[in-house]
Amino acid sequence: MSEQDHGGQTPTPQPVDTGVLALSDAALESITELIADAQKGRPGAWDQVYTALYRELHRLARMQIRQHWKGAERSPTSLINRTWLRLSQATLNINDRTHLISVLVHAMRYALVDETRRLLAEKRGVGFEAVMLEEDDIGLAYDARLEHLLAVDQALNRLSEAEPRLGLLVELRYFGGMTDEEVAQALGVTDRTVRRDWRRARAFLSSSLGDRGSAELDS
Repeated sequence: MSEQDHGGQTPTPQPVDTGVLALSDAALESITELIADAQKGRPGAWDQVYTALYRELHRLARMQIRQHWKGAERSPTSLINRTWLRLSQATLNINDRTHLISVLVHAMRYALVDETRRLLAEKRGVGFEAVMLEEDDIGLAYDARLEHLLAVDQALNRLSEAEPRLGLLVELRYFGGMTDEEVAQALGVTDRTVRRDWRRARAFLSSSLGDRGSAELDS
């Protein structure tokens, strides 16, 4: 479509598919106010929050599927619905971009883990044909990836209890798909601090996952 088709105006560039929220400060302030209104019971406020966050939820869900569910064709719809259910039932007092990022990623993480448990249970029971038909090499690799995701989640819970900031860093990187630079921006620290903390976090996780398992966190 030409500039003339937009009334002489240059089309607005689409946000880059990155780990950092593609939301302006004004949009963030609006969402924060909508969440507050929703939790006070204003009719229709949750619908407005959902509409405002849908693109971000969809992007996060697609990224999770690409990273963690290789080997099966899955729609992001289930992940989005599970994530939204957690968000709408939680007590949210969003005060800045970092908090909103961490809330979204945290909710998506638990939605992903819930769905992964369901997939494994489905495979071991009835009805897995819709996901994987045969126990071939691809199926075994797919199972291993799902099991690894659950192991990471359990190890991350232990890390978060011992070192909350390190736990958040791993969550943003592994479940949020964020780069060191994006994590640094979100947490308000330097890239050097993120790299140092990442080394500490990986050392902790190695004790639970082994060197190979923790190395897969970088992939």
